[in-house]
Amino acid sequence: MSELMNNTKITDSHDQHFMQRAFELAQLAESHEEIPVGAVVVHQGKIIGEGYNQSIMSHDPSAHAEMIAIRQAGKRVNNYRLLDCTLYVTLEPCPMCAGLLVHSRIERIVYGTPDLKTGAAGSVFNLVSSEQLNHQITVTSGVMAKECSQLLSNFFRRRRAEKKASRNAVKRQSIPPKK
Repeated sequence: MSELMNNTKITDSHDQHFMQRAFELAQLAESHEEIPVGAVVVHQGKIIGEGYNQSIMSHDPSAHAEMIAIRQAGKRVNNYRLLDCTLYVTLEPCPMCAGLLVHSRIERIVYGTPDLKTGAAGSVFNLVSSEQLNHQITVTSGVMAKECSQLLSNFFRRRRAEKKASRNAVKRQSIPPKK
């Protein structure tokens, strides 16, 4: 894999395996009508935390896949510091999640596709590698990028079509029938 960003390193042999699990969780999010993002936290080759987006169904704007996976991992290791851990996530973390990752001391982030609107691991911002902060995170991007991107694109395409159909149905109901 080519280096995609300054702080990107070549993927290791486990990246595909753990990203596949994150992708499965993203599909689970989609089955709940959530934005399809999944995440896993790995320590010493074992998954210690998993999450998928649940903001809509839990009415919680912080219920991002990364947040849920990090919370679960912290409870699993009984520590708020996740030293020597890697987060695998299908979409580049937003600023909120990137801040959490810095505070949790995650060692490495592996993400599938960039978020060109709010990505905070190098696309729009580079919060996770900021020299002003007391912790920097190694970032690897592009693992299963095509699959992750396609899942998100299909989801938003379907949502736009559903909204358009709903608007059209409302219009049809409000127009009196021709005589």
